[in-house]
Amino acid sequence: MEVYKGIPVSPGVVIGRVVVLGDSRVRVPRRQVKATQVEAEVARFEEAVAASVAELESLRQKAETDLGGEAAKIFAFHQGMLHDRALTEPIRERIRNERVTADYASSAEFRRLAEWFARMSDSSFFTKVDDVWDLERRVLRQLLGEQRTRLSKLEREAVVIAHDLTPSEAASFERGTVMAFATDAGGRTSHTAIVAHALGIPAVVGVGSITDHARDGDTVIIDGDRGVVILHPDEETIREHEAYIERMRLFGLSLADLRDETCETRDGVHVALYGNIEFASEAATVLAQGGLGVGLYRTEFLWLISDHEPSEEEQYTQYAAAVEALRGKVCTFRTLDLGADKYTQSRAEEPERNPFLGLRSIRYSLQNLPMFRRQLRALLRASALGPSRIMFPLITTAMELRQAKMVLHDVMEDLEDEGLAFDRDVPVGMMVESPSAAVMAASFAKECDFFSIGTNDLVQYVLAVDRTNENVASLYTAAHPAVLKLMKEVVRAARRAQIEVSCCGEIAGDIEYTMLLIGIGLRSLSVSPGAIPLVKRVVRSVDIAQCERLARKVGSFDSERQVAAFLRDQARKIIPEAFDGRSVETD
Repeated sequence: MEVYKGIPVSPGVVIGRVVVLGDSRVRVPRRQVKATQVEAEVARFEEAVAASVAELESLRQKAETDLGGEAAKIFAFHQGMLHDRALTEPIRERIRNERVTADYASSAEFRRLAEWFARMSDSSFFTKVDDVWDLERRVLRQLLGEQRTRLSKLEREAVVIAHDLTPSEAASFERGTVMAFATDAGGRTSHTAIVAHALGIPAVVGVGSITDHARDGDTVIIDGDRGVVILHPDEETIREHEAYIERMRLFGLSLADLRDETCETRDGVHVALYGNIEFASEAATVLAQGGLGVGLYRTEFLWLISDHEPSEEEQYTQYAAAVEALRGKVCTFRTLDLGADKYTQSRAEEPERNPFLGLRSIRYSLQNLPMFRRQLRALLRASALGPSRIMFPLITTAMELRQAKMVLHDVMEDLEDEGLAFDRDVPVGMMVESPSAAVMAASFAKECDFFSIGTNDLVQYVLAVDRTNENVASLYTAAHPAVLKLMKEVVRAARRAQIEVSCCGEIAGDIEYTMLLIGIGLRSLSVSPGAIPLVKRVVRSVDIAQCERLARKVGSFDSERQVAAFLRDQARKIIPEAFDGRSVETD
């Protein structure tokens, strides 16, 4: 039995048989043509591009119907790339200048572009390598008459193992045939991960070398909950996972009954549960899971899936769709959190040496005011359609908060002058995700309508641990007493100022932390939509005195290991069926 750890990008557990997809990139030999044939090769290339665009349009329409608008945008993005002369003109020039075949010129230029993207340190840019290879294969298939891939010929249920998958390959999976997939490469924000979510199949990426060991027909377990791939599992492991799959199926059915139930503790204290989303289409899912609205709309994902800065109208369309889908429930928009490992470094002439401590989040917005103002205009216009809130990320100084609010008020005045509707009283808050913001929370509370504690960044800044660095990943934990102490101080400061305080980091959706968060005084949590029913189940199973006792006990610990072990033990007592009991280690 071989156990591999990767990155979970789509939840669920599947036991199945492997189908290995080899590297489908075609190596095209360099062939020259006669001078009289050059224009004919250019024409061949033009025809291949036109056919590829038409094929993508069919895929886009099918994806929009089957998978939703966000998955469809990926193919619209591919169409846009093929329309971009910055991509196609170098291919024409290579054909004419070097007198080579259209297929060689296409392959060479796509490869050059993919290698350029691959050298980028920004993970969001690096993931566009998949898109380039996808386009190369598509165009070459038109030029070389390549036959349909193995994916379209699968005759049985299969688990796909590949070095990497392009969005088109993932979207071509037939529902009911491809049960799950795992790849050597890939990241959380790749387009392929987005498609996996839309398909609703378990997926693990970034496994490392799974294709070196997997063979067609091998038995494999894909655990999209924990990010684990188990090749050649023994009988005991298979039985454990079969029992877990059935247990989770029955447990899921029981959670579904909670959708319309109130989220109150046993002694009647209400805990508001909201959803975290990246795309407007997810807003309806929040309501379907029983959420009270959106507690965190990560607006920067609109930038990450686009090949250009979204216009005001493009942004407004998305924000308006989210507000309208919530049907009167609140939508909390976080202004764009770009920088660090997202977007900005690939566009810089001199990338920052330490981008997580550099020009990111609100700092980036304040140094790019035209872009920031366009976003604020779109957000404010959307606020006219339903309850909305605006939240600024990574505030570290009072001056940053005041500057951001000043820009917001300037934009409001512009909209008023133009006669455009917006909510003049839209609540304005801030993320508390830096040590300085946590320590100065009492001061910030005087200038905010609400706080949201972002534990993902708070943990890494408090512990000086890069959460994307696998070499120090074991040190990254929200169970550290220093992190918990700061969170308690933020909650106290918000309560004294009588403003709402929520938690929207990953721990908000981790049921091991639910009792602790309630115990330190949090009455609002924002979690991934799928976690809403499970967190609600915990809330309805405990009382406030019980949670406060737990919080006091945790406050006496000086070790994150003690905290983590104690929280897990207490949560297991409350909902034992939520803990799988599988023996395979994942660390």
